[in-house]
Amino acid sequence: MTLEETHGQEPMPETSDRMQSAGKALQELLVSSQRRGCLTAGVYESAKLMNVDPDTVAFCLLAADEEDEGDIALQIHFTLIQAFCCENDIDIVRVSDVQKLAGIVGAAEEAGEPRDLHCILITNPNEDAWKDPALEKLNLFCEESRNVNDWVPNITLPE
Repeated sequence: MTLEETHGQEPMPETSDRMQSAGKALQELLVSSQRRGCLTAGVYESAKLMNVDPDTVAFCLLAADEEDEGDIALQIHFTLIQAFCCENDIDIVRVSDVQKLAGIVGAAEEAGEPRDLHCILITNPNEDAWKDPALEKLNLFCEESRNVNDWVPNITLPE
């Protein structure tokens, strides 16, 4: 049996189309989850939430700019978060533009302090209460990426 037979006869959409679609879905998900109060931002806040109640985490986003790539502590946190997400069947993606991300979710907390946007979790406290089409698109995107051994796919946010 070939790989195509295993995963169906439909070819995967073009990479750029998949990326644009995933980027738009991610933007929609971030906006809707922030409105609903289901967004947790920050590496430490996310780690605390995953430790206390991992069953509520529906999606994970890791973000780093080029200058963050040399931050060893951040990369260690990313590795641990990725391992946790894989172990607990939580879909995870990476974004390489923290400025665009800040434009979507806001760069500052209510107190005016800058927000840590390196890790964002989308939570779903009650599984039946919230069925977001953008989350479903991203779950499908992540599943397709895992089928081609891309375990933490990169997504480009729309302009």
